[in-house]
Amino acid sequence: MSSIKRVSVLSTGTVAIRPQHVRSDGTPALWWLLTSRRWARPRPINVYLIEHVGGLVLFDTGQDRRSVTDPTYFPRGVAGLLNRRLARFAIAPDQTLTVQLAAIGYDIANVRTAVLSHLHIDHVGGLPELTHATIVTSHAERRTLDRPFAEINGLLRNHVLRPGLHWELLTPQPTDDPSLAPFTAAHDLFDDGSLILLPTPGHTPGSLSLLIRRPGFPPLLLVGDLTFDIHLMENEHVPGLGRRHTSLATTRKINALRLTYPDLVVLPAHDPGAADRLTAAEQPNPRQRRT
Repeated sequence: MSSIKRVSVLSTGTVAIRPQHVRSDGTPALWWLLTSRRWARPRPINVYLIEHVGGLVLFDTGQDRRSVTDPTYFPRGVAGLLNRRLARFAIAPDQTLTVQLAAIGYDIANVRTAVLSHLHIDHVGGLPELTHATIVTSHAERRTLDRPFAEINGLLRNHVLRPGLHWELLTPQPTDDPSLAPFTAAHDLFDDGSLILLPTPGHTPGSLSLLIRRPGFPPLLLVGDLTFDIHLMENEHVPGLGRRHTSLATTRKINALRLTYPDLVVLPAHDPGAADRLTAAEQPNPRQRRT
Protein backbone atom coordinates (compact mmCIF):
# COMPACT_ATOMS: atom_id res chain seq x y z
CA MET A 1 0.00 0.00 0.00
CA SER A 2 1.28 3.44 -0.89
CA SER A 3 2.22 5.72 2.00
CA ILE A 4 1.12 8.73 -0.08
CA LYS A 5 -2.56 9.36 -0.64
CA ARG A 6 -2.51 12.59 -2.61
CA VAL A 7 -0.25 15.35 -3.96
CA SER A 8 -1.73 18.81 -4.52
CA VAL A 9 -0.54 22.24 -5.59
CA LEU A 10 -1.67 25.67 -4.46
CA SER A 11 -0.41 29.16 -5.19
CA THR A 12 0.18 32.07 -2.83
CA GLY A 13 -0.11 34.69 -5.56
CA THR A 14 2.02 35.46 -8.59
CA VAL A 15 5.46 36.89 -9.24
CA ALA A 16 6.84 38.74 -12.25
CA ILE A 17 10.59 38.52 -12.84
CA ARG A 18 13.02 39.69 -15.49
CA PRO A 19 13.39 37.70 -18.74
CA GLN A 20 17.11 37.24 -17.97
CA HIS A 21 16.10 35.73 -14.64
CA VAL A 22 13.92 33.13 -16.36
CA ARG A 23 16.67 32.23 -18.82
CA SER A 24 20.26 33.38 -18.57
CA ASP A 25 21.59 35.27 -21.56
CA GLY A 26 25.15 35.12 -20.22
CA THR A 27 25.27 38.65 -18.81
CA PRO A 28 26.12 39.11 -15.11
CA ALA A 29 23.05 39.12 -12.86
CA LEU A 30 23.83 42.50 -11.33
CA TRP A 31 23.99 44.07 -14.79
CA TRP A 32 20.57 42.94 -15.98
CA LEU A 33 19.06 43.43 -12.54
CA LEU A 34 20.00 47.13 -12.60
CA THR A 35 19.42 47.84 -16.29
CA SER A 36 16.54 45.67 -17.49
CA ARG A 37 13.28 47.49 -18.25
CA ARG A 38 11.28 44.38 -19.06
CA TRP A 39 9.27 41.99 -16.92
CA ALA A 40 8.33 38.47 -17.96
CA ARG A 41 4.70 37.43 -17.60
CA PRO A 42 3.59 36.71 -14.03
CA ARG A 43 4.19 33.21 -12.75
CA PRO A 44 2.54 31.26 -9.93
CA ILE A 45 4.19 30.96 -6.52
CA ASN A 46 3.57 27.25 -6.11
CA VAL A 47 3.44 25.32 -2.86
CA TYR A 48 3.14 21.53 -3.01
CA LEU A 49 1.25 19.49 -0.42
CA ILE A 50 1.84 15.77 0.11
CA GLU A 51 -0.70 13.77 2.10
CA HIS A 52 1.56 11.11 3.67
CA VAL A 53 0.62 8.55 6.30
CA GLY A 54 3.18 10.23 8.55
CA GLY A 55 1.36 13.56 8.29
CA LEU A 56 0.87 16.43 5.87
CA VAL A 57 4.08 17.63 4.21
CA LEU A 58 4.59 20.95 2.44
CA PHE A 59 7.30 21.57 -0.10
CA ASP A 60 7.98 25.30 0.15
CA THR A 61 5.58 27.72 1.84
CA GLY A 62 5.05 30.50 -0.70
CA GLN A 63 5.12 34.26 -0.35
CA ASP A 64 3.99 36.26 2.67
CA ARG A 65 1.16 38.69 1.83
CA ARG A 66 2.80 41.26 4.10
CA SER A 67 5.37 41.72 1.34
CA VAL A 68 2.74 43.65 -0.62
CA THR A 69 0.93 45.31 2.29
CA ASP A 70 3.72 46.22 4.75
CA PRO A 71 6.13 48.94 3.54
CA THR A 72 8.70 47.80 6.10
CA TYR A 73 8.77 44.17 4.92
CA PHE A 74 11.80 44.68 2.68
CA PRO A 75 15.05 46.21 3.93
CA ARG A 76 16.04 49.76 3.09
CA GLY A 77 19.01 50.87 1.03
CA VAL A 78 20.70 48.83 -1.67
CA ALA A 79 19.22 45.53 -0.50
CA GLY A 80 15.71 46.94 -0.72
CA LEU A 81 16.35 48.42 -4.16
CA LEU A 82 17.66 45.13 -5.53
CA ASN A 83 14.78 43.13 -4.07
CA ARG A 84 12.28 45.52 -5.70
CA ARG A 85 14.14 45.30 -9.01
CA LEU A 86 14.19 41.51 -8.78
CA ALA A 87 10.50 40.69 -8.48
CA ARG A 88 6.97 42.10 -8.46
CA PHE A 89 4.42 40.22 -6.36
CA ALA A 90 0.63 40.15 -6.52
CA ILE A 91 -1.04 38.43 -3.55
CA ALA A 92 -4.77 38.69 -2.83
CA PRO A 93 -6.21 38.45 0.71
CA ASP A 94 -7.41 34.90 0.02
CA GLN A 95 -3.99 33.73 -1.21
CA THR A 96 -2.35 33.20 2.17
CA LEU A 97 -1.07 29.71 2.88
CA THR A 98 -3.76 29.01 5.49
CA VAL A 99 -6.63 30.09 3.24
CA GLN A 100 -5.27 28.29 0.19
CA LEU A 101 -4.91 25.04 2.13
CA ALA A 102 -8.46 25.36 3.43
CA ALA A 103 -9.70 25.91 -0.13
CA ILE A 104 -8.51 22.41 -1.09
CA GLY A 105 -9.78 20.78 2.08
CA TYR A 106 -6.87 20.93 4.52
CA ASP A 107 -6.28 22.53 7.90
CA ILE A 108 -2.86 24.12 8.24
CA ALA A 109 -2.81 22.91 11.85
CA ASN A 110 -2.39 19.37 10.50
CA VAL A 111 0.79 20.16 8.57
CA ARG A 112 3.54 18.13 10.23
CA THR A 113 6.55 18.99 8.06
CA ALA A 114 7.50 21.86 5.75
CA VAL A 115 10.51 21.29 3.49
CA LEU A 116 12.12 24.44 2.12
CA SER A 117 13.83 24.01 -1.23
CA HIS A 118 15.82 27.13 -0.35
CA LEU A 119 15.45 30.28 1.73
CA HIS A 120 14.44 33.02 -0.71
CA ILE A 121 11.43 35.05 0.41
CA ASP A 122 8.93 33.50 -2.01
CA HIS A 123 9.58 30.09 -0.47
CA VAL A 124 9.57 30.98 3.23
CA GLY A 125 6.53 33.27 3.32
CA GLY A 126 4.30 30.79 5.14
CA LEU A 127 6.66 30.28 8.07
CA PRO A 128 4.69 32.58 10.43
CA GLU A 129 1.73 30.19 9.98
CA LEU A 130 3.79 27.05 10.70
CA THR A 131 5.12 27.41 14.26
CA HIS A 132 3.56 24.00 15.04
CA ALA A 133 5.42 22.15 12.27
CA THR A 134 8.98 20.94 11.72
CA ILE A 135 10.81 23.12 9.19
CA VAL A 136 13.32 21.16 7.12
CA THR A 137 16.16 22.51 4.98
CA SER A 138 19.81 21.73 4.43
CA HIS A 139 22.75 22.77 6.58
CA ALA A 140 24.33 24.26 3.46
CA GLU A 141 21.27 26.41 2.83
CA ARG A 142 21.03 27.58 6.42
CA ARG A 143 24.65 28.77 6.25
CA THR A 144 23.81 31.11 3.39
CA LEU A 145 22.02 33.37 5.88
CA ASP A 146 25.33 34.04 7.61
CA ARG A 147 27.21 35.08 4.48
CA PRO A 148 28.15 38.69 3.79
CA PHE A 149 25.56 40.56 1.74
CA ALA A 150 22.91 37.86 2.30
CA GLU A 151 20.10 40.44 2.05
CA ILE A 152 21.37 41.62 -1.32
CA ASN A 153 21.07 38.01 -2.49
CA GLY A 154 17.41 37.78 -1.45
CA LEU A 155 18.04 36.06 1.89
CA LEU A 156 16.18 38.06 4.51
CA ARG A 157 17.23 36.61 7.84
CA ASN A 158 14.46 38.25 9.87
CA HIS A 159 11.81 36.54 7.72
CA VAL A 160 13.47 33.12 8.01
CA LEU A 161 14.77 32.76 11.56
CA ARG A 162 11.48 33.64 13.19
CA PRO A 163 10.72 33.00 16.87
CA GLY A 164 8.91 29.76 17.68
CA LEU A 165 9.98 27.75 14.63
CA HIS A 166 11.19 24.16 14.98
CA TRP A 167 14.07 23.50 12.59
CA GLU A 168 15.55 20.26 11.30
CA LEU A 169 18.75 20.84 9.35
CA LEU A 170 20.05 17.95 7.27
CA THR A 171 22.92 16.99 5.02
CA PRO A 172 22.12 14.42 2.30
CA GLN A 173 24.24 11.35 2.90
CA PRO A 174 26.21 9.28 0.35
CA THR A 175 24.19 6.60 -1.40
CA ASP A 176 24.86 4.01 -4.08
CA ASP A 177 21.16 3.40 -4.73
CA PRO A 178 20.96 2.80 -8.50
CA SER A 179 17.40 4.12 -8.58
CA LEU A 180 18.75 7.57 -7.73
CA ALA A 181 21.67 7.66 -10.17
CA PRO A 182 23.36 9.92 -11.12
CA PHE A 183 22.69 11.40 -7.66
CA THR A 184 25.13 10.05 -5.10
CA ALA A 185 23.67 11.65 -1.98
CA ALA A 186 20.13 11.67 -0.62
CA HIS A 187 17.95 11.87 2.48
CA ASP A 188 14.87 9.67 2.97
CA LEU A 189 12.39 11.92 4.76
CA PHE A 190 10.30 9.13 6.32
CA ASP A 191 12.61 6.13 5.80
CA ASP A 192 10.06 4.47 3.52
CA GLY A 193 11.43 5.34 0.07
CA SER A 194 8.47 7.55 -0.83
CA LEU A 195 9.93 11.03 -0.23
CA ILE A 196 13.60 11.41 -1.11
CA LEU A 197 15.42 14.72 -0.76
CA LEU A 198 18.19 15.29 -3.29
CA PRO A 199 20.88 17.99 -3.24
CA THR A 200 20.34 20.23 -6.27
CA PRO A 201 22.66 23.23 -5.83
CA GLY A 202 22.94 26.03 -8.35
CA HIS A 203 20.20 28.53 -7.68
CA THR A 204 21.50 28.54 -4.11
CA PRO A 205 24.31 26.44 -2.59
CA GLY A 206 22.01 24.33 -0.43
CA SER A 207 18.94 23.92 -2.63
CA LEU A 208 17.00 20.67 -2.23
CA SER A 209 14.62 18.86 -4.56
CA LEU A 210 12.05 16.24 -3.52
CA LEU A 211 11.52 12.97 -5.38
CA ILE A 212 8.05 11.49 -4.76
CA ARG A 213 7.58 7.79 -5.53
CA ARG A 214 4.41 5.72 -5.15
CA PRO A 215 3.02 2.62 -6.85
CA GLY A 216 0.80 3.16 -9.86
CA PHE A 217 1.67 6.83 -10.38
CA PRO A 218 4.51 8.53 -12.27
CA PRO A 219 7.30 9.80 -10.01
CA LEU A 220 7.31 13.52 -9.26
CA LEU A 221 10.35 15.73 -8.78
CA LEU A 222 9.79 19.07 -7.05
CA VAL A 223 12.76 21.27 -7.99
CA GLY A 224 12.13 24.72 -6.47
CA ASP A 225 13.82 27.38 -8.60
CA LEU A 226 16.33 25.23 -10.43
CA THR A 227 14.28 26.10 -13.50
CA PHE A 228 11.24 28.23 -14.27
CA ASP A 229 10.09 26.08 -17.19
CA ILE A 230 10.70 22.37 -17.78
CA HIS A 231 11.24 22.96 -21.49
CA LEU A 232 14.15 25.25 -20.67
CA MET A 233 15.53 22.56 -18.37
CA GLU A 234 15.22 19.87 -21.01
CA ASN A 235 17.34 22.04 -23.32
CA GLU A 236 19.88 22.82 -20.57
CA HIS A 237 18.99 26.48 -20.29
CA VAL A 238 19.45 27.74 -16.73
CA PRO A 239 18.07 30.78 -14.89
CA GLY A 240 20.04 33.98 -14.58
CA LEU A 241 20.50 33.84 -10.80
CA GLY A 242 22.85 31.47 -9.04
CA ARG A 243 26.04 29.77 -10.12
CA ARG A 244 25.67 28.97 -13.80
CA HIS A 245 28.16 26.08 -13.87
CA THR A 246 26.61 24.42 -10.83
CA SER A 247 23.06 24.95 -12.11
CA LEU A 248 23.99 23.37 -15.43
CA ALA A 249 25.60 20.36 -13.73
CA THR A 250 22.50 19.83 -11.58
CA THR A 251 20.21 20.27 -14.58
CA ARG A 252 22.11 17.55 -16.41
CA LYS A 253 21.76 15.23 -13.42
CA ILE A 254 18.00 15.68 -13.39
CA ASN A 255 17.78 15.10 -17.12
CA ALA A 256 19.85 11.94 -16.65
CA LEU A 257 17.47 10.77 -13.90
CA ARG A 258 14.94 10.25 -16.69
CA LEU A 259 16.94 7.21 -17.78
CA THR A 260 15.73 5.57 -14.57
CA TYR A 261 12.30 7.23 -14.58
CA PRO A 262 11.21 7.87 -18.19
CA ASP A 263 7.83 9.13 -16.94
CA LEU A 264 9.35 11.54 -14.40
CA VAL A 265 7.19 14.65 -13.89
CA VAL A 266 9.28 17.71 -12.98
CA LEU A 267 7.44 20.41 -11.04
CA PRO A 268 9.22 23.76 -10.50
CA ALA A 269 7.95 26.40 -8.10
CA HIS A 270 7.10 28.98 -10.78
CA ASP A 271 6.31 26.99 -13.92
CA PRO A 272 2.85 28.00 -15.23
CA GLY A 273 2.36 24.48 -16.61
CA ALA A 274 3.17 22.65 -13.37
CA ALA A 275 -0.41 22.53 -12.03
CA ASP A 276 -1.76 20.90 -15.20
CA ARG A 277 1.09 18.37 -15.25
CA LEU A 278 0.41 17.46 -11.64
CA THR A 279 -3.32 17.04 -12.34
CA ALA A 280 -2.50 14.62 -15.15
CA ALA A 281 0.03 12.76 -12.98
CA GLU A 282 -2.56 12.31 -10.22
CA GLN A 283 -4.59 10.00 -12.45
CA PRO A 284 -3.58 6.44 -11.46
CA ASN A 285 -2.56 3.88 -14.06
CA PRO A 286 -4.66 0.78 -13.27
CA ARG A 287 -2.17 -1.47 -15.06
CA GLN A 288 0.66 -0.36 -12.79
CA ARG A 289 -1.06 0.43 -9.51
CA ARG A 290 -0.50 -1.98 -6.65
CA THR A 291 -2.18 -1.98 -3.24
